[in-house]
Amino acid sequence: MGVTMLDAAEVMSHNPREVVVPVVGGHARVTILPLLSQVKPPCSFTQKEIEYVTDRMENGGIEVVKAGAAVKFADACLKGLRGDANIVECAFVATHVTELPFFASKLRLGRCGVNEVYSLGPFNEYERMGLEKAKKELERVL
Repeated sequence: MGVTMLDAAEVMSHNPREVVVPVVGGHARVTILPLLSQVKPPCSFTQKEIEYVTDRMENGGIEVVKAGAAVKFADACLKGLRGDANIVECAFVATHVTELPFFASKLRLGRCGVNEVYSLGPFNEYERMGLEKAKKELERVL
């Protein structure tokens, strides 16, 4: 949850703490779908950059762990449970945003855990194709 800003920040030449990239789908390889069209701050990427960042996110599990993913996840959860406002992250949860029972989605955390699961939002064509691949693979394993 929340560690996907690392690779996009590198391409954007931004501080990773300032970059938010919604990542939906699953937790491994082709099921991971970064929504670069929804990155904040807004940025346009070349097709080559999109493919590079997507590949890095799909295959960078060890780096993410080293980068402190568990700490960021725990911090966001604790802030939500404490009642801090607007704690929005992406996490793999039971949801109805697709026909699958579980799907990594953008959500708002609160005192009772997940307060709201947001819709997936608009997709560009590259993301639409990635979504179909992710759903197909997740359907196979869920």
